[in-house]
Amino acid sequence: MGNTIRRLHKRNSPYKTKFLKKGMIQLYFLALIPLLFVIVFNYLPMGGLLMAFKDYSIRKGVLKSPWAGLKYFRQLFSTPIFPQILKNTIVLSLESLIIGFPVPIILALAFNELGNEKVKKTLQTFTFAPYFISTVVVVSIMTQVFSYRYGVVNSFLHLFGLESIDFMGSKAFFRPAYIFSGIWQSAGFNSVLYIAALSAVDTSLYEAAAMDGANRWQKVLNIDLPCIMPTIIITLILNTGNILSIGFEKVFLMQNPVNYAASEIISTYVYKVGIEQAQFSFSTAVGLFNSVINCIVLLLVNGFARKVSDTSLF
Repeated sequence: MGNTIRRLHKRNSPYKTKFLKKGMIQLYFLALIPLLFVIVFNYLPMGGLLMAFKDYSIRKGVLKSPWAGLKYFRQLFSTPIFPQILKNTIVLSLESLIIGFPVPIILALAFNELGNEKVKKTLQTFTFAPYFISTVVVVSIMTQVFSYRYGVVNSFLHLFGLESIDFMGSKAFFRPAYIFSGIWQSAGFNSVLYIAALSAVDTSLYEAAAMDGANRWQKVLNIDLPCIMPTIIITLILNTGNILSIGFEKVFLMQNPVNYAASEIISTYVYKVGIEQAQFSFSTAVGLFNSVINCIVLLLVNGFARKVSDTSLF
């Protein structure tokens, strides 16, 4: 690109110089749109973090509200329920990551081994479709299936003379229901990234492996996995960087007084304190703590990945 620009500048053609400037302006304008989006929706809201260090008043605004220092952070760490909330968030996030992360990879490897394109595309459609179902609908489906009185599962148990089980009100059932419904909903969509990476694998590697007598498992272990390993590492780093950022909607919809001890996490607590009780400074402090921990985890995992492999975010 640089050499092309220099060659055009050396030629004394007003038309080409004008065309070049016009093209560059269009490129700058095209880049300006996403840049403005990031500034408006990602950087400008950071000014609201001041609320975590102030006794925020809607009437006075963020800048004119009096400073409170670390008052709300001390309040957070001294809250009796905070250790349980932090534990629930970390456990739910880690279990979701450990159980759910390998599923899209396995799914992509399985699709890559299918020889029938029609069957392959049909299965991809079936696994991809749940991603477009809203969280409200997913929770409604679980509620209908596992309902204590008229759920499909309990109706099946009644056929064998067994008593109904209150699945949605069970603390032990909350995490498996959250994790496996999330896998069902997002595994097909997440596998697209790995399918794209597998499509870029050099076919000569498969031909050489076939000449050496390698079977399908050996091809997967020695060709497919090493080729998509950089993609797996980057995805893992990004997922671990959001270890405390569990989606609010699904947990809140599945939450009830019976499973509250296992379902209350940081995001739902921030909503209840910040919105329902209007403690904006305290909820901002909780959100800031959440973001700082995520950033630290991201840096640690990225540093570890850089040491053990050649792939990292930075």
